[in-house]
Amino acid sequence: MDTIASFFSFITTPVSWVIVQFHTVYGALFGADTGWAWGLSIVSLVVLIRICLIPLFVKQIKATRAMQTLQPEMKKIQERYKNDKQRQSEEMMKLYKETGTNPLSSCLPILAQSPFFFALYHVLNGIATGKTIGVIDGDLLDSARKAHIFGAPLAAKFMDSSDKVAALGATLTDVRVVTAIMIVLMSFSQFYTQRQLMTKNVDTTVKTPFMQQQKMLMYVFPVMFAVFGINFPVGVLVYWLTTNVWTMGQQMYVIRNNPTPGSKAQAAYLERLHKHVTNHGRTRNRRERTIVKAIVAKGRDRNEFERKFINGLSKAGLAAQPDGNVVKSEGAVATLTAEDGTPTTAAPKRQQPKRQSKSQRQSGGGAKAAGDTAGSGAAGSTESGSTASDASETTSLSKAEQPQDAPQTAARKAATPKSGSGARSKAQSGQRKGGPQRPKSPSKK
Repeated sequence: MDTIASFFSFITTPVSWVIVQFHTVYGALFGADTGWAWGLSIVSLVVLIRICLIPLFVKQIKATRAMQTLQPEMKKIQERYKNDKQRQSEEMMKLYKETGTNPLSSCLPILAQSPFFFALYHVLNGIATGKTIGVIDGDLLDSARKAHIFGAPLAAKFMDSSDKVAALGATLTDVRVVTAIMIVLMSFSQFYTQRQLMTKNVDTTVKTPFMQQQKMLMYVFPVMFAVFGINFPVGVLVYWLTTNVWTMGQQMYVIRNNPTPGSKAQAAYLERLHKHVTNHGRTRNRRERTIVKAIVAKGRDRNEFERKFINGLSKAGLAAQPDGNVVKSEGAVATLTAEDGTPTTAAPKRQQPKRQSKSQRQSGGGAKAAGDTAGSGAAGSTESGSTASDASETTSLSKAEQPQDAPQTAARKAATPKSGSGARSKAQSGQRKGGPQRPKSPSKK
């Protein structure tokens, strides 16, 4: 570790200068030789570095999501050219170039932060050995050696001997208790950060090897921190615990406000967005408009949560526009109240016509026929008009108004066979015209 730290010694002077500037401020508040002044100086160094790394962190998020999207295509290339490693590498590079992704982008924050980490380790190691390092010399060096955090010196380690710890003005028990608690917190924060990423911000609709790798790292990283942590000075543990807490909070913010499409975090975000949009009738800020614009642009490629969001807006009488704005739908006129009390709008229901009774249908049909017949008679000649009038009078009669001789007329019509069909029907039924009748046989179709 000392060899690696010395390799980054070129940056120890800027790091030590930043720590001294923060110590000047906090020393005036808490005292120059206190652990609070030096500890908060290290914490402020972490915050300053992480603020400068925010653009790289945003790039890391985009690269990670792009790599998750490309996992199915990468798997196809690996299966297609599994016997040709050179062609496989060429196709992978071609895929990265076409999509504009870089696998190393996801490691940029860690790589950019590493020099500061090792430079701080080099500074604290110089404080422990009493050597001038950077701009920390003379009185500042003595003040840093006297600084304790909960009884543990900044330069003490978990594996230090009792004599070395005593030289720094502390006991071995205090050092090991403080360092053990900090190592556990550091490992737990790292585990929680990875677990939060895996359970909430991963697209559950796509199963890729990348998810298995992330799941493995979720358990490997905390163990690595625990192993290496026993060799870190207390000041470095403060630095690493602070950066883990910062990463965890930063990731929580990103997951809540800019989740991965298809993840559980996106489902929760779209539910909150739907409630806000229905209450206000519009998108409130640029970020919401960007989310809605991206969902509308997907069209049929929307996932389950995005389709549910669009359908919820439609039921509420709202419509998402391509520019990300939300406007009221023209078909929504009725206002309803949901179970949670939020007002929603809905389109009017289609009215079904009332069902008429049999007598109403018959009387209505007869009247309509009478009107049609009368109209056609009025347009014709006098002779055809009288005939149409007689016909309309006959058809307008209901069953109750039929004359008494109507059943007899109907019976005579039924008894009189139609011309040309009587003999044929008798021949088909097997009846003889005269003499004994043969029994009927079943008809063959």
